[in-house]
Parts: sequence; C-alpha cells; structure tokens
Amino acid sequence: MSKFRTESVTLGYEDTVIIDGLTVGVPEGRITSVVGPNGCGKSTLLRSLARLMKPRGGAIYLDGDAISNLPTREVAQRLGILPQSPTAPEGLTVRELCAQGRYPHQGLLRQWSKDDERAVEKALEITGVIELADRPLDTLSGGQRQRAWISMALAQETETLLLDEPTTFLDMAHQLEVLQLLTRLNHEEGRTVLMVLHDLNNAARYSNHVIALSRGKVFDAGPPEEVMTPRLFREVFHVQADIVNDPRTGIPLCIPHGLHHPDDGLSPD
Repeated sequence: MSKFRTESVTLGYEDTVIIDGLTVGVPEGRITSVVGPNGCGKSTLLRSLARLMKPRGGAIYLDGDAISNLPTREVAQRLGILPQSPTAPEGLTVRELCAQGRYPHQGLLRQWSKDDERAVEKALEITGVIELADRPLDTLSGGQRQRAWISMALAQETETLLLDEPTTFLDMAHQLEVLQLLTRLNHEEGRTVLMVLHDLNNAARYSNHVIALSRGKVFDAGPPEEVMTPRLFREVFHVQADIVNDPRTGIPLCIPHGLHHPDDGLSPD
C-alpha cells in the first residue's frame, strides 16, 4: 500500500518547470530514499508531498486522501517534516525546539497537557538528546543538532517523517548516527520514512525503496538491488561505476571509476 501517491504531478518555480507529469508511489511502513543529480527535483518533490508547494497540475494523495483537500492542522498531525538546513531562534534550547512539535495539537480549547509533556520526553529520549534538553541548540555538534530537529518531528507523533537531506554537512560518524536512528524508528515503531539523500551507498544501505529522479521524471523506482545498476550511474549521474555486493550485508555498493561520456561507445548493461 502507498503512503503517498502522485498522479501526473507538475511542479515549478515561476517560468521554470522542475517536475513534469510525475507519477510515483511511496510505500507505507518502509524507508524510501529519493536520489538523483542536483536540480532534478528531489527537494521540490518533497516540498510538494509536505504541501509546502502547490502542484501546477496533477494530484497528490496521502493514505488515499487528496492532500489538497485536507485541513492544514490535519496535515501537520499526519506528517513530521524536517526541511533542509533548518534554522531556529538564537538561544532556543533543545527541549523548547522539541516542544514546537506539539503545536499542531494545540488549540483554543486544548492547551499544554500531560500528553504533550509525555510526547516531548519520549522524543528526546528516542533521539538520545534527553541529557542535552536544556542546552541551547547553537552549542551542539552537527549530529546532536540534527537529532534535536528530528526530536521535534517525532514529538508531532506522526506516522510519517519527511526529511530533506538529513545528513548534509555531517561527517561520516554523524551521518551514520542519524541514519541508524531513522532505521530504528522504522523497525521499532513502524514509521514511514521518506528522505532525500545525496550519498547513493547510504541510500542503498538504509532504504527499502529507492526513487531515482532524472530531469524531473522517475528514471527508476524499486528495491535498491534493482535500482542501483551501472545504467543508473551512467545515464543519470554520468559516471562509470561497478556495482558489487557489500560483503557484510549483501546490499549493492557503488564503486565509481570514471566519468561517462555519451559518445564513448560503451554498450548498455
């Protein structure tokens, strides 16, 4: 079953079309990574799924419901969103940031409650930042900061998380820290995770499903072992690469060895 489904969606900015007639599904209860070269529409697609951007044409469905017809508060209660390079007011503590995830559950007749407090404490604990709760966000390391932002998304208590390049600017250890956290959330709590990733080896290792975009269209979509092929790297990323199985996991592993030029005469795989 698809958590999200797009049908002939067209997206763009002013006179520029970024995604043209895209139809694709995002499986429920799985980890899906969207990959592709710069400018292919990865972040644009994520913004549209989060209803931060209105399609010029086509339709987007969340659990079978047209997302354009859903009340804004309901969307916020169903989707936890972590944008690319988020920013927060100076001096904001980790706990204060996390508590912002409860705003979709507030209202004139419902103020801060024990349920809100419980949700915040749980999110801080799951992400491993409970001991940092009273620290200002701007005093944390990159990995700690990213986990704090994820705690805010978790505090919303949504079944689905959308993350735009959650490992950007993080070193290898902090990248693994964030990706392993998302894997635990998926395995232990059944959360649907959709993220944009640049590192294709991480996408293969930590995803059940990969959507490869090229020039605003779906080049391929499916399990990593089916999508991660020499043809993908050659035609989408213009790189010659060997694909081998990771000796520890059996997951496809890309070993690039040169640039691909369309007129080099190499036959397709």
